[in-house]
Amino acid sequence: MPIERFPHLEAKRDLREAVQALCGKFSVEYWEECDREHRFPQEFRDEFAAAGFSGVTIPEEYGGGGGTIGDMVAVLEEVAAGGGALNAASTVHIPQLCVPSLLKFGSEEQRKEFLPKIAAGELFVTFGVTEPDAGTDTTKISTRATRQGDNWIVNGTKVWNTGALQGDKIMLLARTSNPETGQRKGEGLTLFLTDLKADTIDIKAIPKIGRNAVASCEVFFRDHEISGADVVGEVGQGFYHLLHSLNGERLYIAAEVLGMGRWAIENAAQYADERVVFGRKIGMNQSVQHPLARGYLNLLAAGLVVNRAVEEYETKGGAAAGTLANASKYLASEAAFQAADDAMQVFGGYSYAREYHIGRFWTETRIQRIAPINNQMILNYISERSLGLPRSY
Repeated sequence: MPIERFPHLEAKRDLREAVQALCGKFSVEYWEECDREHRFPQEFRDEFAAAGFSGVTIPEEYGGGGGTIGDMVAVLEEVAAGGGALNAASTVHIPQLCVPSLLKFGSEEQRKEFLPKIAAGELFVTFGVTEPDAGTDTTKISTRATRQGDNWIVNGTKVWNTGALQGDKIMLLARTSNPETGQRKGEGLTLFLTDLKADTIDIKAIPKIGRNAVASCEVFFRDHEISGADVVGEVGQGFYHLLHSLNGERLYIAAEVLGMGRWAIENAAQYADERVVFGRKIGMNQSVQHPLARGYLNLLAAGLVVNRAVEEYETKGGAAAGTLANASKYLASEAAFQAADDAMQVFGGYSYAREYHIGRFWTETRIQRIAPINNQMILNYISERSLGLPRSY
């Protein structure tokens, strides 16, 4: 939709328009083909990196653009709104997830070696946290790294590791010790940045119902050796180092799903204005108009909350933005899925025809209510932190 229809889009307008111009080179047919063929959109990723967008939030001294989280939020929203939906946005944001932790806790040698390559699009880093028996409850992971001299030996399994088939490295969270009496339950977990392409690692793609251009995988570690130089931050504090990135990730996801919701409403409104049934445009019917109007208003409100969360993040720091970052992810994902679902109803039977693309957006907005944290857990957070209710889990 035109920027004028959403006040929150005025922020970073020039940047948004530059991203829109780049995304305009890749048609919805391109994204449909990538998704149908389970083909990674390497052409898009290469051009995106060549334009300098991969390094938006990386400081200039490490080869990036020196921008803020607000810049990347704007970039991701326009990428998702450009027809590529989550397939496109995932190629952008996955390597970005390790950047805050590297900047804050990585050694200077690690920052100099890896950040310029991420900014240039030469290094694809995935996020290895979730396990088959430890999803949201991260402190219960069982992948273990055992010290052997100056190095570490890792055994275990990660799941839902998106991008692992393309990944060069993985930011891996593993248990290196058990919490001692009196310690917090997150103690004893350590972050590593290690190679994904190794004989001691097996990667298996998970068959999915959507976002098939970017595979999500199981990753199996079998006596995988990691150099001591590849520890990120302090041994035993990796869980808390990881928390530094989470509120930013909430904002990235909120931005992406906002963009998908905008695409759904815009295309449904266009279809409603063109489709003629019983001798009149279906867009003349209030039963068609009202759901689209409601979707627009919900996205409008969510967009303003996202902008406010970005302001708080940039002025007070990521840790202080917890309520608004979680609110952004919740409100945007709920609004976007409802918008996509209502758009499906407008398209009617054609919503199931892949040539209209709306089904792809419907599937990909649905996952954002679950990942990277489900919306019920966000409501738990708000209940406890904002309403002062007892912790329920």
